[in-house]
Amino acid sequence: MESTVPEPEKGVAPPPPPPPPTSPAGCFLYDIILRVLLFATTLVAVLVMVTSKQTEMTLVPQLQITMPVDAKFTQSPALVYFVAALSVACLYSIISALASFLAMSIRSHHTKTLLHFIFMDTLILAIVVAATGSAGAVAYVGLKGNSHTGWTKICNVYDTFCRHLAGSLAVSLATAILLIMLIMLSSHSLYSKIR
Repeated sequence: MESTVPEPEKGVAPPPPPPPPTSPAGCFLYDIILRVLLFATTLVAVLVMVTSKQTEMTLVPQLQITMPVDAKFTQSPALVYFVAALSVACLYSIISALASFLAMSIRSHHTKTLLHFIFMDTLILAIVVAATGSAGAVAYVGLKGNSHTGWTKICNVYDTFCRHLAGSLAVSLATAILLIMLIMLSSHSLYSKIR
C-alpha cells in the first residue's frame, strides 16, 4: 500500500513547527530573571538614596549667621520610609528568587508557588508604590517649595542631593514596573495551569 502523503514542492519551505507549550520551568526561568533585575533596581535605589548627603553653607535666619547645613535622607521620615521599603523589597527579591529557583528544580507544587508569588508580589508592590509616592511628594516640595505653608525650595541649594533623590525615585518606578511584570507572569502561568 502506497503512502498518500504529498511531497513538498521544491523551493518552498515547510511550515514552521508549532511553538512548544509554555512549561513551568520556562515560567520560573523568566521569573528568576525578573527577580534578579528586581534585586538590582532596589539595591541601586537604596544605595543612591543612602549616599545622597550634601553639606552647604546656608544662612540660618533664626541666628542670622551662615553655617554648614546637611541635607540627608534621615532628616525626612518619608525618605526613611522610602529607604526601608526598598530595603524590604530588596530582601524579598533575594528570598523569592531562591524560592523560584527551588520551585523550578523540584518541579512540584507549581500552582501553590505561583499563587504565593502573586500575593507577596502584590504586597511588595503596594509597599514600594506607597514609599515612592511619599518620597516623590517630599521631592516635589524640595523642588518647588510651597508658598502657602512657607516651605522654601531647597533644590536650588542642595542640587546633588536632589539629583540623587530624583535618580532613586526613577529607579524605584522601574522596580514597581518589574513587580507588575512579575504579577502578570505569575497570573498568566497560573491561568495556563488551571485552564
